[in-house]
Amino acid sequence: MKLHLVTTGGTIEKIYSEQTGQVENVGARIDRYLHHLRLPDLQIEITPLMNKDSLEMTSEDRELVLAVVKVKAAEAPVVITHGTDTMVETGRLLKQRLGQLRYPIILTGAMTPLGFERSDGLQNLTESLFAARALQPGVWIVMHNQVFDVDHARKDREHARFVPA
Repeated sequence: MKLHLVTTGGTIEKIYSEQTGQVENVGARIDRYLHHLRLPDLQIEITPLMNKDSLEMTSEDRELVLAVVKVKAAEAPVVITHGTDTMVETGRLLKQRLGQLRYPIILTGAMTPLGFERSDGLQNLTESLFAARALQPGVWIVMHNQVFDVDHARKDREHARFVPA
């Protein structure tokens, strides 16, 4: 089975910068983690679109995500790695503008970067790859062993998780 993975940055792909002492989006890193997973019969095509914190995403960035996902979702399920702060906003734009879907579109991310101790990134990525094969067409958020319709999800910053809206 074929699946598209579109990366946009967010915490899931941040790294610690010794120069600045902060975690930053520098470059796409997802492919390194995919190599650790056993994914028989799954062909993943990775499209590194941008590498931004979602709070820095512009309406033009979201239009770019929309344009790329429109093409990719016509032929296979799509998983989008995205910053959690504006994930719902991007997901709702996709749902409103894409119309009838043939495959599921999954948005996922992390509260702690991949490679950091106790990161939720690899779990969320793995669950999203499975969800893209199992869910009905629609736009979904998959985080922390839960699935949310994008219209019924919000980020609970206090508890660092997504909850029903």
